[in-house]
Amino acid sequence: MGKLRKKHNWKGRQQTDAQQPANEEKTDIVVELKDADRLKGVDESNALVLPANKTKKQKSSLTPVSSKKPLTKKQRKELQKVLERKEKKVQRADILTKLAAVQLPESELKLLYTTSKLGTGDKLYQTKQSSDEAKDGDSGPNISSLSGANRKRKWKEEEEDEEEQKAEGSSDLDTSSDEEEDENVTNPTETRDPKETDAKEEVTEEQKATEQKEQKEKKTSEQEKVQNKAPSQPAVFIPVDRSPEIQEARLKLPVLAEEQVIMEAVRENPGIVICGETGSGKTTQVPQFLYEAGYASDGQIIGITEPRRVAAVSMSHRVAKEMNLPPQVVSYQIRYEGNVTSDTKIKFMTDGVLLKEIQKDFLLRRYRVIIIDEAHERSVYTDILIGLLSRIVPLRNKKGMPMKLLIMSATLRVEDFTDNQRLFRTPPPVIKVDSRQFPVTIHFNKRTPMEDYTGEAFHKTCKIHRMLPPGGILVFLTGQAEVHNLCRRLRNAFPFRKNNTTAAEDEDADTSEAMRKFKKAKQKKKAVSLPRIDLDNYSALPVDEGDEDREAGIGDEEDGGSDLDIGDDLADSEEKADPSIPLYVLPLYSLLAPEQQAKVFRPPPPGTRLCVVATNVAETSLTIPGIKYVVDCGRVKKRFYDRVTGVSSFKVTWTSQASANQRAGRAGRTEPGHCYRLYSSAVFGDFSLFSEAEITRRPVEDLVLQMKDLNIDKVVNFPFPTPPSTEALVAAEQLLVSLGALEEPPRTGRNGYAQASLSCPITPLGRAMASFPVTPRYAKMLALGKQQDCLPYVIAVVAAMTVREIFEDLDRPARSEEESTKLTQRRARMTQMRRLWAGQGAALQLGDLMVLLGAVGACEFAGCTPKFCEDNGLRYKAMVEIRKLRGQLTNAVNAVCPEVGVFVDPKMTPPTEHQVVCLRQIVLAGLGDHLARRVQAEDLLDPKWKNGYKTPLMDDPVFIHPNSALFKTLPEFVVYQEVMETTKMYMRGVSAVEAEWIPQLLPQYCHFSSPEESPLPWFCSSSGTIRCHRKSTFFRVGWQLPAVEMAYPDGVERFKLFASFLLEGQVWFQNLKDLFLALLGGGAGLQPRTEALLVPLVSKRIDNREALLSVWKTEDKFLLSAFCQWLPESMHQDVAKSWPPI
Repeated sequence: MGKLRKKHNWKGRQQTDAQQPANEEKTDIVVELKDADRLKGVDESNALVLPANKTKKQKSSLTPVSSKKPLTKKQRKELQKVLERKEKKVQRADILTKLAAVQLPESELKLLYTTSKLGTGDKLYQTKQSSDEAKDGDSGPNISSLSGANRKRKWKEEEEDEEEQKAEGSSDLDTSSDEEEDENVTNPTETRDPKETDAKEEVTEEQKATEQKEQKEKKTSEQEKVQNKAPSQPAVFIPVDRSPEIQEARLKLPVLAEEQVIMEAVRENPGIVICGETGSGKTTQVPQFLYEAGYASDGQIIGITEPRRVAAVSMSHRVAKEMNLPPQVVSYQIRYEGNVTSDTKIKFMTDGVLLKEIQKDFLLRRYRVIIIDEAHERSVYTDILIGLLSRIVPLRNKKGMPMKLLIMSATLRVEDFTDNQRLFRTPPPVIKVDSRQFPVTIHFNKRTPMEDYTGEAFHKTCKIHRMLPPGGILVFLTGQAEVHNLCRRLRNAFPFRKNNTTAAEDEDADTSEAMRKFKKAKQKKKAVSLPRIDLDNYSALPVDEGDEDREAGIGDEEDGGSDLDIGDDLADSEEKADPSIPLYVLPLYSLLAPEQQAKVFRPPPPGTRLCVVATNVAETSLTIPGIKYVVDCGRVKKRFYDRVTGVSSFKVTWTSQASANQRAGRAGRTEPGHCYRLYSSAVFGDFSLFSEAEITRRPVEDLVLQMKDLNIDKVVNFPFPTPPSTEALVAAEQLLVSLGALEEPPRTGRNGYAQASLSCPITPLGRAMASFPVTPRYAKMLALGKQQDCLPYVIAVVAAMTVREIFEDLDRPARSEEESTKLTQRRARMTQMRRLWAGQGAALQLGDLMVLLGAVGACEFAGCTPKFCEDNGLRYKAMVEIRKLRGQLTNAVNAVCPEVGVFVDPKMTPPTEHQVVCLRQIVLAGLGDHLARRVQAEDLLDPKWKNGYKTPLMDDPVFIHPNSALFKTLPEFVVYQEVMETTKMYMRGVSAVEAEWIPQLLPQYCHFSSPEESPLPWFCSSSGTIRCHRKSTFFRVGWQLPAVEMAYPDGVERFKLFASFLLEGQVWFQNLKDLFLALLGGGAGLQPRTEALLVPLVSKRIDNREALLSVWKTEDKFLLSAFCQWLPESMHQDVAKSWPPI
């Protein structure tokens, strides 16, 4: 009703003139008055004139002017609201323009998620629509939810929009509506066309009908959407009985607040990335989230990969303790050991273990969830696993066996995953977890020590221990030798003696592996003043964790340890022993025995402060309790490979900013901490943001072989997170082709060959090699080891070559006369045993590999006891690892070749002389590209090159290490395991080879001349082939090799020779020697009978006895007619009866 409501008796109140017909005549009105009475007010000037009829008034053609009515109170309020909304719209536009100037880019906005509905029961995690989808999907609104507050809010917004539209329409059309109303009121008698009104009514009815239909369709479509939505399944919850202490500690972890977000993202996406800083608790808690959500039920398990064995073992123990579950349920599997059972639900493992499982079962049917932990370390196997799983997860989802992939990291370059379309077609969502539990204060040095950073770390640790409140100290250094040096200096400065036998044992164990540099330094201190060296020289003389090279301490003139001696002198002069404040010092590095590593997790003795001196193994995964102070030297030791020469060297370089922040995060785990960086903030600003992926700085032939075994022929197309260089892939495939693991590509021009070499299929030999868990060179040696019962020896040698540095380092400074005498005796004993193990005569030619073989055999014979290893200078941990690897390789060989039946013999006898020769040939076949020749007198350009060796790929000479068994023998040709760059280029694992073996065993590396004329080619009756002598040169260096007997090269000449030997009777029949010259001589040419014999041989590719026999089995009359042309006709019938002459 409202303003259209009519007033009471509105028809009677109308003031309108009655209309008369136009043709009606006018009538005079006569007024009769009695007695001439006058009416009041009527006189001469005001005559009474009354018409007899009403005068007709013409209808005015002008439209009446409407007077606008004043607004009612309700209308005024509505208008005020409309004006306010318009003002808000204008203000909103201004605000949006201002916000757009400071808005985050779209790429970062996609990574954020809302927490506005926290605790309401709605989803916290919502997948964001991409910009492309938003553009395409303008047809309908995107409804994120149809339930609860979202639906009500949506209805309110729609109602407000409708009211706005109505109010705007009413305010704009107020005048027109009022005019129409006035017109209706003033002209009620105006007639309307009934047809027009009927048409308008029909239109309004049709509009109403269509609106009702649209509303019904909307309702039905919404209902269909709700119906089409996957039916909600009941939430699965597996109860876990945790202790109150554990539960209280868990609630303090930042990752626990994100449990709902993480689990919803896991449920809705096949793969997600969890990026949380050190201390967030993601490694221990995310597997527990998944377990409680039922992802380990129905016989499937949760798999977590760690880059290090220590982390896999320690994390499994920690999670089992937190969940109050036995080790049979929360298990681990590393290379040589594990406790996995059929009841396992959560499995921690190294990434290499999972890669082997993918080779056996590509779809990983046993796993429901795979977690790749510590992905920021970018190890080679981690990158390969991520690439493989990016294909396995969609394949599993297609087959109806859903699988989830979680990539967890502390400091990850997210762009490597979200922007890599080859890896993930739809970028995985990134969930960021809060930082460490407690704040860490960073302290930079004013000056950066470029030389003696270990001395600076020592002084900083002493100041912390003396001046700062209680709390554990964690010191980061680069290598094992530096760790033991600092441990020794700190123990001397703050001795811990509380009648504790374990401390004394620790000290003895730690000092047993100190730096070799001190030996030279002590000798030089007596006569030579300490020189200054710069960082470049230091980085060129690195010390490896395993100390592979021993730095060639004999006869070297370069100084290699002065920087550390400076620190040692400072320590001796400044830091006096102070037993009143004891320091409990422990080392931590990857080669340390597991029982020694476990000590860092135990509380220190009462009254002492814990100090852990570690390499970057403590940077991630491992959480050492009680650490409050971190001392970071800012450096890391990395292994670098020269792609061209294959030379490997360990160099100390600056670490990355991400790694430095990781190290600092170790201090904020239990309380607010401090990180003391031994470099300035300017130097920190020059660090690279992230560490370089390992796959870009190492050879990849082992990875290429594993991927070829997985039927990935085009490795260059594999979705690597960070792909290796094309040069590295080509070099890897060329090496595998030369080893026989891949088929040789066809040579179709230079570019065609390069393209074909990146897609070579694997050979049966390559598949056998891929089943062995060693590098392809060693796998080739295992594949050839069946000859002359050499397989047990080959397995032992390969195991010893794979495990690094089996001998202890006894070249360290002694703290007392007694220790000095003991070290001298142990060095003499070790030298004696190495000579004994090297053997005499033929055995000595096997060189360093014979020493390894003798050490392994003697240790196994003695039962591999720690006492035997200590007495003979062997590292007990390395010998145990060799024993495990021997067992693993033995099982792998038996699986590939069951008829061999090889086993690990603890009483293995030394090899015979023939077996030693066979072993040397097997080593040459496996390490053929690592051949070196002694520098000849004419090539001696520098006196320093004396006793040096030349390799095909390097200009500078390499040398045999003084500790090698062949150091005094200096054979002409040797093969080596690898070249390590220290003070010189030294070869490791040297073995002597004979020059005549090279063209026979390595024909792929040799260039052969044409067959020698003297002696002439001959037919070998035993092998049934044609043999000859040929000279050769080795590879691109052109080393002249002696002429050796070998098969005659391919070509027409070989068929001619076979035909001639056939006619001569050397193959089967009587002598036809007089025809030999006619066949091969120039005068005969291709006579008809010559061509009749050669054409069948060439067409059937018959150039040896075996091929001819196989053809005669199917075609018994083959060559009969051609042979008869060379015989008298009288003999044809007899030859036909006895054909073929087998």
